[in-house]
Amino acid sequence: MQTIDEARLETDPEYRYEYLAGFIGFGPEDISLIQMIAPLLGPLIPQLVEKTYEKLLSYDATARHFVPRQAGYEGPLPADLKQLSATHPQIRFRKEHLSRYFMQLLGRSYDAKMVQYLDMVGKMHTPKAGSKEIDVPLVQMNALIGLLADILTEALSQQPLDGATSLRTIRAFQKLLWIQNDFINRHYQATN
Repeated sequence: MQTIDEARLETDPEYRYEYLAGFIGFGPEDISLIQMIAPLLGPLIPQLVEKTYEKLLSYDATARHFVPRQAGYEGPLPADLKQLSATHPQIRFRKEHLSRYFMQLLGRSYDAKMVQYLDMVGKMHTPKAGSKEIDVPLVQMNALIGLLADILTEALSQQPLDGATSLRTIRAFQKLLWIQNDFINRHYQATN
C-alpha cells in the first residue's frame, strides 16, 4: 500500500499531479499516444475550437463570462450578451487561447512546466489569476471539461487508427482531462 501525504496534495502541484497520474494510470504510453495523434488532431483544432465556442455561446450562463474584459485583451468590449457573437474580437481572442491550450496538450513535454500550466489553466478562471472580474462558477468549468472530453472523443474516434490504438488514445485523453479537471477544482475549494 502506498502512503500519500494528503496535506502535501493541497500545497504541491507536482506531487498532486504525480499522485493523480499514478492513481488513474496516466503514464508515458498515454503521453506518447497523445503526441502521436498530434499530426492528425492538430489540423482539426480550429473545428474543435468552433464547436466548443458554439456551445459556450448558446447558453447565457456560459456566454456571460465573455462580456467582461478578458485578461490580456485590449480591444472593444461587447455591451451585453446580445452584442456577443462568435466573431466578436474578444471571442476571437478567447478562441486563440483555446487553440493554444489544445496545442499544449498535444505537443508539450509532460514535465514540471506542464504541471504548472495545467494548474494555471485552473486558476485563471477564478479571481485568483488573470482578470479580477473573471469568476467562472465551478459548474460551468466542469461543463466545459465534459464538453471538451466529448468533442475530443468524437474527433479521435474518426481518425484512421486501428480499434485498439483508437481506444487507448481516447482513454489517454480522458485521463488527461480528469487531471485537468482536478487542477481546476482545486482552485475552487478555497473559495467555497
